[in-house]
This record gives sequence, structure tokens and C-alpha cells, in this order.
Amino acid sequence: MKNHHCYFAFLTSLAFPLLAVAIACSTARSEDISQELTKLSYRIVFESYQDQNWDLFMVRADGSERVNLTRTRDANELYPHVSPDGTKVCFVVDEGEGENTVRSVWCMNLDGTDRRLVARDGRDPCWTADGRGIVYLKSEFERFTAMDFATKGVVVHDLATGRDQSHSNADLQHLYCIGATPDGKWYLSTVHAGMDFAHGILAIQAQGSQVFNLKIPGCRSDVSPDGKRIAWASGDYSLAIGELDFSGPEPRVVNPHDILVSPKPMKIQHIDWSPDGRYVAFSRGPYKKGLGLAPSLIGIQAPGWDICVGDPSTTNRWVAITTDGKSNKEADWVPLPKTR
Repeated sequence: MKNHHCYFAFLTSLAFPLLAVAIACSTARSEDISQELTKLSYRIVFESYQDQNWDLFMVRADGSERVNLTRTRDANELYPHVSPDGTKVCFVVDEGEGENTVRSVWCMNLDGTDRRLVARDGRDPCWTADGRGIVYLKSEFERFTAMDFATKGVVVHDLATGRDQSHSNADLQHLYCIGATPDGKWYLSTVHAGMDFAHGILAIQAQGSQVFNLKIPGCRSDVSPDGKRIAWASGDYSLAIGELDFSGPEPRVVNPHDILVSPKPMKIQHIDWSPDGRYVAFSRGPYKKGLGLAPSLIGIQAPGWDICVGDPSTTNRWVAITTDGKSNKEADWVPLPKTR
């Protein structure tokens, strides 16, 4: 027994110096990425719960120069997604309280002008690949619920004409966090208990009816700007990336692997590629339910959650760019305007 204690003491004497080195290295790596981010021209838009209200905010990639884009007191703006040309943002607005809440899809210029309603009872909007339309999910029930998969139907809203076009596959349901590939041929979305799928990330033909299971565990995917990679939450405490392959009879993900792992209770979600594909933004915070629901859900307060930026080329190299913990979630990068 004494020998066992001595052996444990010997291991402990080695472990603490190694732990100190690991912490020092982690800190140094965070400082390295912080310096990199100060040199980027990109900005990030996200939702935050400030002064008893949800608004959309924009910061530089390093978290500086924070501005409120919406400044409303009678509505809650959430779930921002920036247009491919970096000039507009679509989002959802929650008005009312409890079961009387109405969630609708809106859009506006990034400076807050030309704010317009896209659809009542709409959810999880994203942009079409050409930026001329907004894809959104229809609410499944008349009575409001914050559950993310309470959807039935995919609709494309044409901004020029104001017309809505329902997807040709009328059986699309229980989807959430839909997004379009840059070539406009596919939508990627998470499904939960719908269309004979228990849970998974699907590839859906944008102009057809076929649906394929990408067979990767997790949810809330995002496609890289070049359309070659996918990022997603592979678990409540991990983020992953992989290569997208559309060359075969069925779409698939090649070489899936985790790039960020967070110790409990610090959950990580809502990953989003930077315009150049060199970084990812994501949300991170403690797993504490609000109203009995997970803090990762849209409209659910998430105390202690902040926006972070990481390097997907390695493992666990990241830094928090907000630090107030005011339910900062759903980050989306702003592409630089294209020059003619």
C-alpha cells in the first residue's frame, strides 16, 4: 500500500508541472489567435439579451467596436443571417409573450434601414445562394412553441416580387437550422423525429424531391463559403468539421473529426464559417435550462453564453470575443462587399 501511495505521489509530481505547461500553452494559443483577429476586416453579427430585450449586435472579428443594429423595445430580434454580398441580414422577430408569441421572418439592410416583413409564423431563415431570396421554415402549429423542430414545410421568398414558393417536396417537416450550399443545389438541415428520421443532418435537393441522411451525429450544420466543407455540433460539448462530397450517387461527409471539445458544463453550439474559411465562430456557455428548454434554442435565455472564434485547422485553438455572458448566440460572419 505504501508503494502505491509513493507511486501516486510520483505521478502527481509529474502531473502538476505538465498541467501548468498545458494551461500556459492554451493561454498562449488564445493570445495568438486574438492578435490574428485584430487584423481581420470581417465583422460578426449575433443575438444578445440586453436590458430585458433581444437585439442584434455587430462587432469586429476580435469583439471590438460593438454596435446595436436593431434597438427595439417592443420586439425581440434573433437568429441573424447575413446575405452573401454582406449588405443585408435576415432574422426572426418574436412578438408577444408565452403561447401568444408570434415568430416571424424579417430582413433589413445591415445598417438597419429598409426593414421589412418576409413571413408570419416563419422560422430559421437563410439566404438563397444568389442572395435574391430568403429560405425559411413554416411553423407547424398555430400556437407558439420554442421547440426548434416544430416546423412543416420549406418556403423560398423572392425579395424582388414578394412571392413565396413552397418546396416541391411537401413532406419536409421537423427541420431546423436550414442552410443553402453556395452553388444553390442543396439545402442542409437538421431533422428531429420527422420523415422517418429519428435525428440527423440531411442534404435536401433544392430543386428536387430527394433527401439524404449525411450519417453524421449532431445538429446545426454550416457549409463553408467554397462549398467543400461542413461544420456542425457533433455533440453538446463538441464541434466538428468534415469534407462534403456530392460526386457520388448520394452526398456524404468525408473525414469527419472534432476540432473543439469543451468540458462540462460549458456547452458549445452554433458554429459558422468565416468568409475565407480560415476561422469559425460559435457560442459557448453553461448548460442551464431556461423555461425547461435547452439554452441553445432560439429565444431561450442563456446566461453565461458568449461568442467565440476558433481555428478549424487545429484542435481547441479559440478565444472568446464577447465576455458579458448576456445570452450571446447565433453568430454569423459578414462577408466583405464585392468590388467591381
